Amino acid sequence: MAVVKFMEFMDTMYCKCYFISSSSQLISSARRGESVNVRNTVGIHSTLNMVGKKSGKALLREEGLERTDNGMNLTSWAEPTITNQKNYYTTYMKDSSQILSQRIQNEMNREKLVRTAKDRDRALARTGNTDVPMPDEMEYEDGSTDEQDSSKVVVIHPGSQNLRIGFANDAIPKTIPMCIAYKASKCESEAGEYDAQPMRLTVGGTMEEMFGEEFAKKSTKASNDLKVAMRARKYKVLPNSKEVIIKFNNLVTPDRISEHNDPVSVEWTDTSDDNKQSKSKYFIGHAAQRIPFDAEQNGHKYRLHWPIQHGCLNELEYDNVQELVNDIYHIIAFSLEGDLALPSREWPKYSCVFVVPDLYDRKYIELMLDLCLRQMKFKQVAFVQEGLVATYGAGYPMNCIVDIGAQKTSISCIEDGMIMEDSRINLKYGGYDVTELYTKLMLSDGFPYRDINLVRRHDFLLAEEEKIRVCTLDQGRIAVHTQEFYLRAPNATTQQYKYKTYDEPIIAPMGLFDPSFFNHKYKLYRRRKVIPRSYDSYDREKPNDPESSAQLAILTSIKPSLSTVAAPHELPEPAEFATPQKEKANPMNNLSRIDSQTNGDSQATSAAGSPAPEENGTPIPAGPFIFGANGTNGGSPAPNGGVYQFNGSHHSGTPGPPGDKPSSARTLKDIAEERDAVLPVAPLDTAIVTSIMHAAKGDHKKARDLFGSILLIGGGAKVQALAPYVEEKLKIKRPDLSEKILVGTSPKEIDNQLTVWTGASVFARMSTHESWIGQLEYERLHSRALHHKLLWQY
Repeated sequence: MAVVKFMEFMDTMYCKCYFISSSSQLISSARRGESVNVRNTVGIHSTLNMVGKKSGKALLREEGLERTDNGMNLTSWAEPTITNQKNYYTTYMKDSSQILSQRIQNEMNREKLVRTAKDRDRALARTGNTDVPMPDEMEYEDGSTDEQDSSKVVVIHPGSQNLRIGFANDAIPKTIPMCIAYKASKCESEAGEYDAQPMRLTVGGTMEEMFGEEFAKKSTKASNDLKVAMRARKYKVLPNSKEVIIKFNNLVTPDRISEHNDPVSVEWTDTSDDNKQSKSKYFIGHAAQRIPFDAEQNGHKYRLHWPIQHGCLNELEYDNVQELVNDIYHIIAFSLEGDLALPSREWPKYSCVFVVPDLYDRKYIELMLDLCLRQMKFKQVAFVQEGLVATYGAGYPMNCIVDIGAQKTSISCIEDGMIMEDSRINLKYGGYDVTELYTKLMLSDGFPYRDINLVRRHDFLLAEEEKIRVCTLDQGRIAVHTQEFYLRAPNATTQQYKYKTYDEPIIAPMGLFDPSFFNHKYKLYRRRKVIPRSYDSYDREKPNDPESSAQLAILTSIKPSLSTVAAPHELPEPAEFATPQKEKANPMNNLSRIDSQTNGDSQATSAAGSPAPEENGTPIPAGPFIFGANGTNGGSPAPNGGVYQFNGSHHSGTPGPPGDKPSSARTLKDIAEERDAVLPVAPLDTAIVTSIMHAAKGDHKKARDLFGSILLIGGGAKVQALAPYVEEKLKIKRPDLSEKILVGTSPKEIDNQLTVWTGASVFARMSTHESWIGQLEYERLHSRALHHKLLWQY
């Protein structure tokens, strides 16, 4: 009996051991991807059924171990072994020692500490006491110090019209016109090369005959609105003032002045072979602008080229990138050797601080990096943005910078030493457009010099001089004034003209608040045709130029169809901006609802998703520039048409033609091309509010602080009484913050045109920043060094 029980016990144990062994083999085979013979598991199945457990096949299916493929290998390559995640560890690209730029900087810091320690020990042994200066105050045995030698740093700020260059320890920079003249068969002002500026339908006649009916209506409306405003301010309005000045100007005859009686005679550039400079085949700066347009010595003329126009590289006049960069090189090299007396053999001993726009093209920075380090061979170069260094020049920590240049206007908000990326706006108009508009208004009123052409060099200088001297925004100075100017043309006797003005000097700068007055032809012509757009290194269809939600809001107001292709992350704002709530009587909910006063229409399309709160004391005008509007987050699109439509220009406010791709089928490249086809223009006060709105992002305190620290800089901001006029316009836009709005200019001792360069010179004297890119880094990394060295996200 005992033997029988022992045999039964052994059979049971054998079945259990067989089940455990077979199950482990089955699971191991499945894990290795081997095929499993289910027939061999019959015993296991029976055993599982005997003990009340699941079968092996059901276990494989539920545990996810059953094979579902055909058992064929995916590739003939050897499969790598799976990394053990428990022991996975690496420091690749996680340590500063893995990055060349940071490694070089760390080595320099270590060398400085070692040198400091050795010099302190030598000084201690030599003096015999412990009174040794601190490292920041020490002068080493080689005569150098820890502080950057400002006399060895060149600060370069190129612009559309002028180049400002100088050493970091200079009080003011040298200003050179950013132009170069080459020998050519025709000059730029000859017929067939360019349209005469300002563009006229006929020479002489009424305003409608010269500039068209649309311009005449706008000019008349602006004049009538100005009279209404003057009467409201109790200013005297003279009757028939237009008729008086037109009659006087039409009867003016010039007085000829002999050369010996001319107190300010002009020395024209000598282009003959006797002049040593003419043998270099080109003239630069002031000499280029003073070349006689009819010079035909030795059978040749000169043609003027401007490498930078409207704040970006000029692709209209150049067919090759290298020619464009070479002209910039020649202008900078001429300024260094001529104005700064710095020969080319000394350039490798000097550092360079290069000022770039706030909203830039990556190709532009890469080309300028190559120019400074490869062609000019500077020791090292650092890039800074205009808006940031403007705060250094003005001495204010938090600002809304409004830089009105010659051909572009840039707006950006700065806080804690950084530019708020979503606040950057770049508008394609500036002081030159004001000059052209003033010339058109005077020609409409019988300007005695009827053949004026701004493409002609001496005429352009004359118009610039008159604009700076006459234009103002002070309504108290509107009256019939007699002006005079001297026309000095090459190979001609100086002529003295007298003419009268009334409201033209104030209507011309008012064009900044109604850019439909300006001529926008050719501003986008051949854009991206010579210099291609920059794309991501890993995705060749993804543009990587910097973007700004404020700039996108400006473009969307011009072309509402852009809102349907905007990426969701471009307007990352809370929903309460799109739909103001009644229980929140926060005025910032409607901060960007801006009216269309510039076109005089009483109708306004609300940009919010729902009406504004009824309990607000002062209703805020509607407009297109609010977060979540324009069809992006439930708002209504901007009105089609209005002040942002320009006839005859290269952009339109209407959606694309029926043949355009639907928004769902457009790639990032298509969206970027569509945005580049829209010219960014908007009233100056509207653009300022838009920039502050996108910078504050719903923070009422930050918006209030930015509205209270608006800074106007640039040559276009030198118009008399511009700051009070902008402040008044902003108070109309934001009546709830009228007590906080404050608009100012640079301190009196700093010229508005030099604020950016002055701030860049302050930056160059700092010893704390580590944004220098040296020759070794550029040799090994090229433009990739910008990612680790720039002070902003590149």
